[in-house]
Amino acid sequence: MREGRVDFVHIRRESGRKPLILVADSVEKGADDAATLGALRRPMRLDRYRCTALLTHGKYQLIQTDAVAGAADEVREATRWKLKDQVEFPVDTAAIDLLPIPSDGRATQVFVALSPESTIAPLVQAFQAARVPLAAIDLPEISQRNLAALFEENGRALATLIFDDDEGLLTFTQNGELLVVRHVEITAQQLIAANTERRSALFERIALDVQRSLDNFDRMYSAIPLSSFLVAPVPGVDGFLSYLRSRAIAYAGVVNPDEKALTDNGL
Repeated sequence: MREGRVDFVHIRRESGRKPLILVADSVEKGADDAATLGALRRPMRLDRYRCTALLTHGKYQLIQTDAVAGAADEVREATRWKLKDQVEFPVDTAAIDLLPIPSDGRATQVFVALSPESTIAPLVQAFQAARVPLAAIDLPEISQRNLAALFEENGRALATLIFDDDEGLLTFTQNGELLVVRHVEITAQQLIAANTERRSALFERIALDVQRSLDNFDRMYSAIPLSSFLVAPVPGVDGFLSYLRSRAIAYAGVVNPDEKALTDNGL
């Protein structure tokens, strides 16, 4: 749910096949979230589906930290207070969840997702008021992990880069697990609106960020080979993938020098 619109995607999963996208649409927001959901409940039959809401950038924090030992509930509460000085909102009422990071022999770490009550409570109440079932609240990093899992090769890692209204998000995943997250502070709209000179400068910044992230991943997970680098093209931004190829972002851990530097996939 964005400031002036709600984006809907209806996906059907079938065993042995990639998910089918049955609906992908944007609807102008009504008076508020509850009114918008309520108006669409019958025509879109929202009450018949397993609904997931995606938080947008700035509505949560995702922090990587050392795991705390103990029972699940105790670990969650201990981690909540452990991170109180790293969070920009009160942690005592914040929603919190933990996502383990696969260990490679080092100290076990987790991603900790926290979102303030002022974000979560109105969202849940809007679904309740509209009588639309809310099964889960998701994060862009996790949803991108789920998307990347459709393209992974068994036992090998995959880098995925996607730009949206908020930022560029680069994730490294393996076997459906999130290993590393990097944020690129450039939006799709900035790329679309930029003139030729400005766009070239933005391409350069992206290329540098990606190269540093690839190098850092290679140092952190040297035992995990990277199968490929998946990039979602930005509509209306010509030359983006070609520029990344020309910068030879692909290195020995991703593809051989004579092979394609990037995997083209219109996502």
